[in-house]
Amino acid sequence: MTTATEPVAHSATAPVLTGHAGEAVAALGSRVRLRDLYDEVGSTVYHDLAGRDTHEVRELLGRLRTLTGPVLELAAGTGRLTMPMLSLGREVTALELSASMLAVLRERLEAAPPALRQRCVLVQGDMSAFALDRRFGAVVLGTTSVSLLDAAGRVGLYRAVRAHLAPGGRFLLSTVDAADTVADTAGAADATEVALHYTAASGRGYRMFEQWSPGAQTRTVVVLPEPLPDSGPVDVCTTEIGVLSPDLLTEELVAAGFTVPVRHALPDAGVRHRDVLLETGVAP
Repeated sequence: MTTATEPVAHSATAPVLTGHAGEAVAALGSRVRLRDLYDEVGSTVYHDLAGRDTHEVRELLGRLRTLTGPVLELAAGTGRLTMPMLSLGREVTALELSASMLAVLRERLEAAPPALRQRCVLVQGDMSAFALDRRFGAVVLGTTSVSLLDAAGRVGLYRAVRAHLAPGGRFLLSTVDAADTVADTAGAADATEVALHYTAASGRGYRMFEQWSPGAQTRTVVVLPEPLPDSGPVDVCTTEIGVLSPDLLTEELVAAGFTVPVRHALPDAGVRHRDVLLETGVAP
C-alpha cells in the first residue's frame, strides 16, 4: 500500500433538523454534539454502519469482471467497496476527500494480507478535481456518492474521469432512482421522513432518520446512537445529500462526451430506495 496526498479540506454545513429527527435531537438539549458524517467522529459511525452493507457490491464486482486494467475508486470512504475490489485481485487506487475516512481505510489495509494491501494506493483528493498522471480500465463512483457534488462539481468530475479512462475503459456510478422512490412512498402516512433501526457490525445500535420531500433536490440523514446513553454528551451525525435522477445524470454524461449509459438495476437499499448502476464510456 502506498499513499499519495492532496491536502484538501472537507467542509460541510449542518442541515436544519426538523420532524421527528429534530424532536429527538431537541430532547437531548445541551447534551447534543452535532457531527458531520464525514468528520473524525462521523467516519467511525459511517464505517460501523457500512460494515454489513453489501448493497451494490455483487453487481459492481460482476461488471468489473468483464473489464481489464487497474481500477480508480472515487469517494472511497472507509473501503466498503475498496476491499471487495481488491479481493478480486485488482489493482485499486482509492481517492477520498475526508482525511478521517481515509485514516479508517488505511487501518483496514494495514490489517489486511500483504498481497492485498500492496495493490492499493490511497489518495486524499477531491473527486471533482484530481490529476493522477495515469489511466484506468474502470473508474468507480459507488454508494450514490455522485450526489455529494453540485452541478459545477459534477462538471469537474466528468472532465477528470474522461482524462483518466484508458481506451475502452468504463465509468461506473450509482444513483437513486427518485421516480421509483416517489411511487413507493406515495401512500405512506409521512412520506417525508423514515426512521430506520440498525444493529451494526460492532454490535452497536443506531437510529437513522432520512428526510426527503418528493421532488426536493436534497435529502437529510441524521444518525443517533440507540439506545441513547443516560448521561453525558451524545454525538449526532448529520449530512445533506443531493438527489440526482438517472435521467439527469444521463443528460450530463452525454453532454460531457460520454456514451449513453447502460442502466443496471440494483436491489432495494431500504424502504424507499431504488438505486441504479450507470455504466458508460468515452464517446468516439
